[in-house]
Amino acid sequence: MVRRDFLKTSLGAGTLGLAAGNACPQETSSQGPTPVQGVPPILKSFTAEDHRRRLTSIRFCEQAVRKCMRTHLVANYLPAQATYNLGEYPTKERWAPNDYDEQELDRLRDHGIQIVQVFDDWNDSLRLFGGDKYSPVNPEGFRRFVDMVHRRGMKLLPYVSTGFIQRTDPDFRPEWMREGDFLTLGYWNMARCAPASAGWRAYLLPRVLAVMDEYGADGLYDDGGYLANQHHGRGAATVDEVDAFEETAEHDGAFIDLVALVYGEVKRRGGIFKLHVNGAEQPMSRGLRVYDYLWVGEGVGSLDGMRDTVKAYPPYVVSCPDMTFAKTGNFDEPYLHAIPYMQFPMLQAGRPFTGERAMIPGVAYNPNPDDFWMRICREAWKQYQEHPEGPHSYGAWDAIPGRSETRPAHRKWLGRYLPLVEEGARAWLEVADSDLFSAPLPTGCVASLFANRDVHLVLANYGQEPVDVITRDKYASTVSAESAPQEHWRLAGRSMEILRLQA
Repeated sequence: MVRRDFLKTSLGAGTLGLAAGNACPQETSSQGPTPVQGVPPILKSFTAEDHRRRLTSIRFCEQAVRKCMRTHLVANYLPAQATYNLGEYPTKERWAPNDYDEQELDRLRDHGIQIVQVFDDWNDSLRLFGGDKYSPVNPEGFRRFVDMVHRRGMKLLPYVSTGFIQRTDPDFRPEWMREGDFLTLGYWNMARCAPASAGWRAYLLPRVLAVMDEYGADGLYDDGGYLANQHHGRGAATVDEVDAFEETAEHDGAFIDLVALVYGEVKRRGGIFKLHVNGAEQPMSRGLRVYDYLWVGEGVGSLDGMRDTVKAYPPYVVSCPDMTFAKTGNFDEPYLHAIPYMQFPMLQAGRPFTGERAMIPGVAYNPNPDDFWMRICREAWKQYQEHPEGPHSYGAWDAIPGRSETRPAHRKWLGRYLPLVEEGARAWLEVADSDLFSAPLPTGCVASLFANRDVHLVLANYGQEPVDVITRDKYASTVSAESAPQEHWRLAGRSMEILRLQA
């Protein structure tokens, strides 16, 4: 939700995983979120010929690849995800879904979006309209919005936090928070409640789960609201904490236990759990699975740095480049950094982000003149007043002014990515040693393989100069059905090709 004090740590901190060049490590298979509709095709409708094609494709890859970063079996993966800006919050009037939202959700359905995520603007964290952080600004309107999403076959994940609560909230108790462990930004004046606090757990857990039970949400998006042990500096433990776990720079015992409890309850309800920790970090869980999807990108300036940090994280990783900080050369660049590692960026959508939320009478805002959230909102408000026709921004992480090219680029790459990650696909990521090429890959070039009924080869050139790649077999580019099979591939600097093996 917020860029934790401009990200106190570097992107390199917390990087885990096996290095490229090792033999392909043990395969991972994610149980992931509940399928959107019934039994997956690979189990329900694959014919003998479909299975023969899949097994033949897998054999080709198994025989060709000797070393890679890791392998993976795709299961219950919904990569087409979008954030949805419901409206301004704080606000003078409650938002309510209308014809614009009906049309926008139609556009997202037609785009191929599978999961719709709403941020903190869905709830009434400042209690302006009689609600709280765990209830909607407009309960009737929110139930209608959930129904609107469901009628289009999409899933809805609302924002919650296992750590944050306003320090001005009447329910907040000082013993939940260590001294000095809070964040002020924009209208937020939030305690980072200690995950080992028994009182905080007793207050929090029934309320976050009630968001699913009460409003029909399909899962939760959890903004951890916690600085990992590796960052330190959170002060002495409170009288309400129980030191039940080992706490080290490599393991956040109490935080992982708390998140694991929420994850387990979400899965027991058949839901999806999406987690954000901080910047491009992953939860320090010692391998314990505590999410279906991990959101990364908050406050990250270098997409190259983020790629190197997150590429070996357990699946599934969802990137959302924070356009306030991220520097991109073109609209294809976010996909260049994600697709070779079986990741796919979020789309930002919904109602236009006007920035008016930073100028609501009676709301206490951070007086710091360097508050970047307030600056973003002022820039958005100025842009919206001067160009109400758009192109629009759709959130504080979006580019200001908005970019009309963003949505077409997302749709283009989504259409090319989905065939790679159909249910039951197997992936060999960052291939280091193989029989796929007639010569070693050029420096700065990465190759990944995906096998189902077809074999797809992803080639990415992260260098600035063009490179030539010669494959041993003929492939066709997936950019169009008319692409001619060939073996010689010229990759421009900072570019990617997705190829399909020809029989």
